[in-house]
Order: sequence, then C-alpha cells, then structure tokens
Amino acid sequence: MSSQIDYTTDELRRKILTGEVAPGERMVELELSAQLSVSRTPIRIALGELEKEGLLERLPTRGFRVRRFTVDEVANAVDVRGVLEGMAARQAAERGIGPDTLAELQACVDEGRLLLQKAQAAGHVIDAARWVPMNARFHGALVQAAGNSTLGSALAHVSKTPMAGAGALSLNGVLPLLEYQFIQRAQSDHEDVLAALLAGEGARAESLMREHAHRSRNNKRELMLRMQQPLASKKALKTASERQKSAGI
Repeated sequence: MSSQIDYTTDELRRKILTGEVAPGERMVELELSAQLSVSRTPIRIALGELEKEGLLERLPTRGFRVRRFTVDEVANAVDVRGVLEGMAARQAAERGIGPDTLAELQACVDEGRLLLQKAQAAGHVIDAARWVPMNARFHGALVQAAGNSTLGSALAHVSKTPMAGAGALSLNGVLPLLEYQFIQRAQSDHEDVLAALLAGEGARAESLMREHAHRSRNNKRELMLRMQQPLASKKALKTASERQKSAGI
C-alpha cells in the first residue's frame, strides 16, 4: 500500500505541476482510480497529502479541486519564508541551541548526507519520500529553537502557498541530475547553518538561511517551468495540426 500511495501522490502531483490537470479542475476519485489503475484508498490519501502541500483545495460540497497559482506567487512566498527563517536562525543562534534541538538538527544533517550518498549510487535519484520530511524537520527544529511563536505563525501562513513550505515537494524524478544538484547544495547549506548556530553566529546564520531560501525559490521556478515545457510543446503541436486541418493542408 505504501508504494501505491507514493506512486499515486507522485503522479497526481506531476499532473498538477505540468498543467496536465488544469487549475480549478475537480479531482474525481473514481476517474483518478481508473486512470492510475489503483484503488480509491491511495487516491484519497494522496489527495489529502496534496492538499497539505497547497496544490489542492477542499470543496465545501466534498472533494478537491486544483488550486490556481503561478510560478511568481510561489517565488514570492519562498522569498518571504527566507526572511522569516533567517530571523529564526539569528534568534536561535543568539539564544543558544539546546541539546535536544542540536540532536535533531544533527540527525537531519546526517540523514541528508546518507541520502545523497545513496542517490549517487542510484543514478542520482533522490529518495524524496525520506528527503522531504527530513528537510521539514530541519526547518521546523530551527524555527522552534527561535522561541518566537509569532514568527512560527507567520511562517505557517506563508507555507500555505503551493510549493512554498519547507515540506513541499518539488522532486518528481523527472530531472534527476538537476534535482540531485539542487539537493546537494541544500545539504551543504544545512551543514553551514548548523555550524553557524553552534558558533553562536547569528548574523551569519540569518544570511545563510535567506540565501538558502533564495536558491530554493530559483530551483522551484526552474523545475516547474521545465516540467511544463513538454505539455506546452504538445499543445503547440496540437494547435498547429488543427490549423492545418482547418486550412485543408
């Protein structure tokens, strides 16, 4: 069941991000079950996960539809997240990192390093099912260490924008080498941030987190645009073919 859920979630996410499923379109469980040849249980679970990522919105009558959003909206939200997480990093460094938070951050860094090693031996395909929750834990522990509930609330609000949160997935294995390079740099950023926190270097930790978010914003923009290119090409070819037919060519 776990592999079916992962497959279903990945496929539905791909359909949304590539534009194969249009914004505002309703996601009908029965139709999706037939399309993906899976039962309705993984469909239902996948829809719930994509709602958490901000890609779907729940309808008042029941069910889900695809949220309307643009690449620029995602980029702007990630920029704001970078400012807030930078503030969190500075405040955490100034307060000092407790042993529990340190253990959590170090565990995330160690897991990230291991995932990259495994990906290098597997055609540069990152295990997204492990990287994404680990990344969310790293960012969450950092924000909690700041001890600023208002900042946490502001981050939760910003993260409601599709693909903007630290736990939002933008990896689909479509561009494995490019995705691997993005994650490799993100891992390096995590290690540098942790080192700055341990040294009590608030200004450096803040700068690193803001730059980390800036790279994430650019990476998500590039991945989303590249994923949408094949569908755009297909639509262009279809339009050209229809024009030829109408012209009798």
